[in-house]
Amino acid sequence: MTAHPQQAPAPPLAGVRIIECSMLGPAAVTSALVDLGAEVVKVEPPQGDYGRRMTWPIVEGTSLLHLHVNRGKRSVVLDLRTPEGIAVFKELVAGADVVVEAMRPGGLERRGVGYRRLLEVNPRLVFCTISGYGATGPYRDLPSHGIAYDTWAGIVTPGVTEDGHTYISEHTSIGINAGPLYGALGILAALLRARETGVGAEIDIAQSDSAAAVDWLRSETYKAYERPESEVTGNAADGYQRRAPGIAGMKEGVRYQIYRTKDGFVLFMASERSLWRNFCTAVGRPDFFERWPGSQYGDHARGNTELREELRDIFAGRTSAEWIDFGERENVPIAPVNTPRTLLDDPQLKARMPLLPKEELGADQLPTPLRFVGEELPHPARAPEVGQHTEAVLRELLGYDDARLAELRSAGALGASGPAPAEERERAK
Repeated sequence: MTAHPQQAPAPPLAGVRIIECSMLGPAAVTSALVDLGAEVVKVEPPQGDYGRRMTWPIVEGTSLLHLHVNRGKRSVVLDLRTPEGIAVFKELVAGADVVVEAMRPGGLERRGVGYRRLLEVNPRLVFCTISGYGATGPYRDLPSHGIAYDTWAGIVTPGVTEDGHTYISEHTSIGINAGPLYGALGILAALLRARETGVGAEIDIAQSDSAAAVDWLRSETYKAYERPESEVTGNAADGYQRRAPGIAGMKEGVRYQIYRTKDGFVLFMASERSLWRNFCTAVGRPDFFERWPGSQYGDHARGNTELREELRDIFAGRTSAEWIDFGERENVPIAPVNTPRTLLDDPQLKARMPLLPKEELGADQLPTPLRFVGEELPHPARAPEVGQHTEAVLRELLGYDDARLAELRSAGALGASGPAPAEERERAK
């Protein structure tokens, strides 16, 4: 008997079809799903998603934002102001699993293709709206952009220049990244149920909600501190004294702190007694452990200025790479302190997340962090131009022929930017 090589499994989301109407960053709600093999058809108005020209950098005429969040998708132009465009959209939805409305909520409803209408053509449809503040609440109609969700969630501390001008301080944007991830999670949960029961779902995701959810520890800590100290205290290692919420409470830490090295910085994290002993022994200073053994868990030696100065001098004696090697060898948690620039050269990132090349995607991009052991996930295609796949998608998914496409163009359903008939494109070459 001849042994046959095992066939590679299909991508995890192979066979999932998503029709997406999106503008700007919220289009990222399907980016992770594309990377896992879902088919995403991005339905655009004739003028297209202006995210292609929004924010910096602009790479050979197209924004990195568009190149990243829309990679792997196909673009179809449909003018939903026309009855013919609406009819085609409904046909696409009839054969899809999910519709995504990544813009202000109600945009599709105003075009006559909101969730209730679409259920008529697809009763098991999963419909996900992702917007700034969601479809309910007093801010639902408030215009906004990405940083608004972080300022709203209390994540951004305003900076002040020497001459008194305020500015947006550097921070990691949370809402515009967490919102799409929560949206993708909701889509997958609803899709599982729809395939099991035949019952669809309407999902309402707010990027502001998502920013607050990710930063839950600080807001919930403040709420907990409203209770009397007889009920809510600090850590045992701090003598039960309350610290400031979240990372603000780390400022005076010593055994959990950033230290300068010969050539940069490292993060030292010996907050458990056993790990602190490992460090003291390995650097030849067992006296540190004898004087300051600390609590068994969660001890940062907060406020111990004398120890902090000793550690400052010790860490300054080796390079960052030497300290990372030391940490691995001696079982002491020590981490690199990178910048967004140096991260791309870090050996750990290179080993697990090698950049997808600019030659294929228009700009060097990080891949999905999801790893399926023993499997190769699909390699995403370059983000589409406006209407790049209109003809191919309508032929492939709906079976349209040249006559039907010509009819739709004549009616304006494909917009002025819709692709020309095949014979016209041939003559234009």
